[in-house]
Amino acid sequence: MIVAMQESATEEQIDAVIDAMEEAGVHVHRTTGEMQTILAAVGPTAGLDLAKFEVLPGVLKVHRISSPYKLAGRAWRPQGTVVEFPNRAAIGGQKVAVIAGPCAVEDRAQIFAIAEAVKAAGGAFLRGGAFKPRSSPYSFQGLGIPGLALMREAADANGLAIVSEVMEIAQIEVMLPYIDCFQVGARNMQNFNLLRELGQVRKPVLLKRGIAATVEELLLSSEYILSGGNYEVILCERGIRTYETATRNTMDISAIPVLKKLSHLPVVADPSHGTGRRDMVAPMAKAAVAAGADALLIEIHPNADKAVSDAAQTMYLEDFAKLTTELRVIAQAVGRTL
Repeated sequence: MIVAMQESATEEQIDAVIDAMEEAGVHVHRTTGEMQTILAAVGPTAGLDLAKFEVLPGVLKVHRISSPYKLAGRAWRPQGTVVEFPNRAAIGGQKVAVIAGPCAVEDRAQIFAIAEAVKAAGGAFLRGGAFKPRSSPYSFQGLGIPGLALMREAADANGLAIVSEVMEIAQIEVMLPYIDCFQVGARNMQNFNLLRELGQVRKPVLLKRGIAATVEELLLSSEYILSGGNYEVILCERGIRTYETATRNTMDISAIPVLKKLSHLPVVADPSHGTGRRDMVAPMAKAAVAAGADALLIEIHPNADKAVSDAAQTMYLEDFAKLTTELRVIAQAVGRTL
């Protein structure tokens, strides 16, 4: 159930409606936009009498939400969500953000060279894995906390925010001092215990679509984080597994406008994992910006062919710089900046 308050509603009226909703046995999530306050009721709402709330002072309209995702749906925040990173950047606004870095942090020279390239290209976020979920137990698993420390040093030296993947609940606390945004990988999209814990954290979470997940399943996974009170969730389309073998995954560009229509959450596109092929990252990145993506997540490396993880999909730094120049033209053509 969604309760839309009048523009002129006072804080006392809003509090009275919240009290009435909680007395009815539901949990209330509040969002305040430029024009009005929206109250979302989560819980056993099927038996609630909408008329009881429509007559309360300050209420403009009450309606049921038929979709299973209550807080991720656009009805709760019609104006859309912008996730702010203080003194650094934002995801979800007019500007298309660039998040770039290696699949895995390898050493100091590598991550500093990459951070400088991200800054020079106009990017605001440094991505990189310190804990790596690999299909083979014999593959490089990441540097762990020392890798995060190197990322933090390189990011601070270049004024960048850090996005890095969390794989399990135990890593949340140790990662907090180093990162600005938690990334939940495709393999963990339905790790509901991890999502619940991230709902208690007050740092943004970038949630990747599972390799065989539907759009609805992605939104329902985001609901676990939102229902915990962490409203700074960013969705990521990173390709899905289909019968096609020409690419590692099938980049679902159509999911971007679908998510933008159904949800208020910002949407990131990951053309690196989306295709698994370096030569396809640039065209898919351009298509994603044209389709409405709020940010791009791109893997880059000074010596891409020798990257210890995902070398085949990783761009060279000079190719990345060229791509960002071309993306500015596309962003401008669709009324945005980069």
